Amino acid sequence: MSTLVPVAEVRPCENRFPQMHLTAERASVAVPVWYAVYTRSRFEQVVQRQLDLKEINSFLPLYSRISQWKDRKREVYLPLFPGYLFVQIDASKRLVVRKTVGVVNIVGNADGPLEVSEQQIVAIRTFIEKGLRCDPHPYLKVGKKVRVSEGPLAGLEGLLVRKKNRSLFVISVEMIQRSVSVELESWKIESA
Repeated sequence: MSTLVPVAEVRPCENRFPQMHLTAERASVAVPVWYAVYTRSRFEQVVQRQLDLKEINSFLPLYSRISQWKDRKREVYLPLFPGYLFVQIDASKRLVVRKTVGVVNIVGNADGPLEVSEQQIVAIRTFIEKGLRCDPHPYLKVGKKVRVSEGPLAGLEGLLVRKKNRSLFVISVEMIQRSVSVELESWKIESA
């Protein structure tokens, strides 16, 4: 026969894992950071709408292109980074993002999700907000690093690339190994 223990004698367990307690404290006061989210093919806009409903800050950079069918032409908006969008969350929201329909995973390595630098997100937003014509560009890791000193992109750092008779300013997002380019006009640039 089992004996009942009076409630007064029951004591809470000691915290045997203090590092877990510290991690939980850090997560509750953590500053939201940017992560790249890998989505199912052509699900970027669906995922963004769902994240908006969940009140999660997301960023899906789009560019416009004229598509031509047999009977008509139409302007369509396509993701600048096909298969990816960006979210600004703290650690406590990762599971909410991963459970969103269309999300494959948050980009990372064996240690967990890796953050995308705020500087890269700001650079891409600046391209779009200034109304500059941007296009997807093959990922670049090497090249001459430059900083735009004057013009609508003043202060941004990226790579300088020559393609035919054009000068392109390229911002690369290392985390997803994708790049975006904008044609340089008469802006002044300097070595970074």
